[in-house]
Amino acid sequence: MKYIKILLKLGILAALLGSIVLTGIYFYIKPDLPSVVILKDVRLQTPMRIYTHDGKLISQYGVKRRIPVTLDETPDLLKKAILATEDNRFYEHFGIDPIGITRAFINLVVTGEKSQGASTLTQQLARGFFLTREKTFIRKIKEVFISFHMEAELTKDEIFELYLNKIELGHRSFGFGAAAQVYYGKKLDELTLAQMATLAGLPQAPSVLNPISRPERSLERRRIVLLRMLDEGYITRQQFDEALNEPVTAKKHGAEIEVDAPYLADLIYSEMVELYGKEEAETGGYQVYATADSAMQQAAQRAVKQNLHDYDERHGYRGAVARLWPKPDPKKASRQTDAALAGISVDECETPALYTNWPCDIRQEQIMAALDSAGAYGFVFPVAVTEVEEQRFITRDISGVERAIEWEGMDWARPFLSDNRQGESPQTAGEIVAPGDVVYIREMDGQWRLAQLPDVAGAFVALDPHNGAVQAIVGGYSFYQSQFNRATQAKRQVGSNIKPFIYSAALEYGYTIASVINDAPINEWDEATGVAWRPQNSPAEYDGPIRMRVALGKSKNVVSVRLLRGVGLDNTINHLTKFGLDRADIHRDETVSLGSSSHTPLEIVRGMAVIANGGYLIEPYFIDRVANEMGEVLWKHKPVVACGDCAEKRNTAAKPESEEVDIEALLAAELNQSPATQSQSEDEIIPAPQVISSQNAFLVAEMMRSAVRYNGSYSKKTGWQGTGWRASNILGREDLAGKTGTTNDSRDAWFSGFNRNLVATAWVGFDDMSRQLGRAAYNRPLAERNPDRFGWIGNALVGAESGANAAQPAWIRFMQVALDGVPEAPMPVPDDIVRVRIDRTSGKLTRRTDHTTLFEYFLRGTEPTVYVLEDDIDDPAQQDEESVDVEEIF
Repeated sequence: MKYIKILLKLGILAALLGSIVLTGIYFYIKPDLPSVVILKDVRLQTPMRIYTHDGKLISQYGVKRRIPVTLDETPDLLKKAILATEDNRFYEHFGIDPIGITRAFINLVVTGEKSQGASTLTQQLARGFFLTREKTFIRKIKEVFISFHMEAELTKDEIFELYLNKIELGHRSFGFGAAAQVYYGKKLDELTLAQMATLAGLPQAPSVLNPISRPERSLERRRIVLLRMLDEGYITRQQFDEALNEPVTAKKHGAEIEVDAPYLADLIYSEMVELYGKEEAETGGYQVYATADSAMQQAAQRAVKQNLHDYDERHGYRGAVARLWPKPDPKKASRQTDAALAGISVDECETPALYTNWPCDIRQEQIMAALDSAGAYGFVFPVAVTEVEEQRFITRDISGVERAIEWEGMDWARPFLSDNRQGESPQTAGEIVAPGDVVYIREMDGQWRLAQLPDVAGAFVALDPHNGAVQAIVGGYSFYQSQFNRATQAKRQVGSNIKPFIYSAALEYGYTIASVINDAPINEWDEATGVAWRPQNSPAEYDGPIRMRVALGKSKNVVSVRLLRGVGLDNTINHLTKFGLDRADIHRDETVSLGSSSHTPLEIVRGMAVIANGGYLIEPYFIDRVANEMGEVLWKHKPVVACGDCAEKRNTAAKPESEEVDIEALLAAELNQSPATQSQSEDEIIPAPQVISSQNAFLVAEMMRSAVRYNGSYSKKTGWQGTGWRASNILGREDLAGKTGTTNDSRDAWFSGFNRNLVATAWVGFDDMSRQLGRAAYNRPLAERNPDRFGWIGNALVGAESGANAAQPAWIRFMQVALDGVPEAPMPVPDDIVRVRIDRTSGKLTRRTDHTTLFEYFLRGTEPTVYVLEDDIDDPAQQDEESVDVEEIF
């Protein structure tokens, strides 16, 4: 009894001292403990995910991969696997497990090592959120106190759900939702029992137990998890046996990208970083929805890539990307010769050649390295040529898949000599490739074709002209080849794409679309430079007096110069800024009328939208809305909108031409884009500033309609075609308007066009601005197999490159998809627009109703008042037969 009392007193004293020590430790580490507020509002670091407007994943940004899941979304077997392995008494203890601690303490006393842990799920979560993995006593004590905090402030289910989403599971995956995607490319409810057991075994040591890095150790860990589940009665013996024998199926998966649109994703990422900061943008779990629809974005990407391949094939084949050994002498080609060229003797071969007729020392590693170095971009990927026949060759890719390239897939490959010259057409496959070549191939219309990575670059932008929502954007052939976004960053000379804006200025200063301008050569001496300026038409053909509608449709250069002179240089520049063009980029000389200024495709398409929407300057934007990880909308873009009624309320109509309009200041007053300051109601419409009248926009669009179609009657000799005639010819629509653009020496090719609801611009050129797009000689195989390819009649494959044949095809391909099944949307005729019959040649009123006349639009009060005299009527049908150049391209 005496000893019992002593022990009792010692126990009380020890408890008292322990309490004092524990209290002291608590106050010592209290400043490091998280606040209750943090525990109540724990935020997961979830990567930003970017989607198309219709909800297809484009990209994911953030170092940590996390896909948040709720407890209800987690399969019951996975929850049981985690509990059985990590903390089977989770729902019974108060944050720490005394039984587990006792077991770990006994192990420490017996072995002298801290080899066993006793962490509960709550402790692991506390460590994951607030502490490190270092094995120290002070960290363990902090962990215990934080666990007590968490158990007091959160329910068991809330703690378990946080654990499911927070725990690190290897390969930058955090949480079981992300781990299921990273290791198996599946959602949690799609996992097998074996896969669930594999994931449940990862928290102990994710870097060395994961099935990708250490499959053997992962298998052993999986067996332990399954045994624990069997012991607890969570699975049957049959389930155990089946799962135990299931093979390892894990491999690394990226995010479930549904639409690969990296140029668009990069623009949105940059904007999100600007709005929120890099760390917050990448970890805040934002779900960002683009303005672009997946179908339009993919159509634009296909159109640009195919168009660049078309250009590339016209200009010839530049040869193999690499060679695995020197080309053999065709007169002595043999296995022994190939081996000798490789520097070995056939007798020295330890293993057979990998492919027939290959030198035996060309090993798998060399082939894989060469293919990997070449890289896959866009439509093309590298292969090794293994065998060459008369008009056929065999290839293998990096995965060992064999493909045959038939003659129809390579006969285009005449040698590239320069941008302006191509060699003779090949007759055999051996003239094009040889065994050991590393070449690119691509698939087209179900056939494999020899290909090459285009040297030429391209860009494309499409947007809604009513509010500026970007419908598609492409910055080049491949983002992975070049991250330079030519759609938004490349300022290039715009050529004749500037002319609709020049003609708009002319209309404001008294001209009409029936005004007759002299299409005749200009030869003006410049005393300052001592050089004569001789702007020329392209082609150098002159029609004499010509109506403005025809001049724009045929893209007459000298008429554009004369219009600028009539309006005045300063007035013209002021007018150009109304379309959103930066004054600093506009040349202050007469060459501006021919497009000598440089602008980005995004700037040009924005300017064209002014014509398409009736005169309003909108602001292009890429993000429609931002939501949190639960899908709740945090911010929605409020664009300025082109609308006549709402514009009147804000009094933003264009000022008289004599006054300079600060467009950017107007837009700055209209826009309120910051998520933090957005205060407008959901239904409020922000009007875009009207910068030109609706009548002016309509008349310019009318002239641009003539530029994309046939006009008049060839049977009556009044027929002519616009430089972009293929647009209406191929698409078969009457609501299209557009303009080609080609710069001096064909360094840049453009096409911009629209209907009332969609405007798009395509550009093609070399990043090296010293290179010309050049010329292409007739390619018989391409022409004969595609006699009516896009209505080309084979002719676009010949001659100098231009906006019509280098850029317009991309625009047409896109519009074929974008407008498929969409009703025509012609521009409405504004008030104060009248239509009168005029003489086709003079532009004057006429009383005749035959082919020498036509109806034309005028702003009320500007229509002609004088009738043409009968003696002045020019009837082309009565003239002698003259050849008509039906393939005029500019």
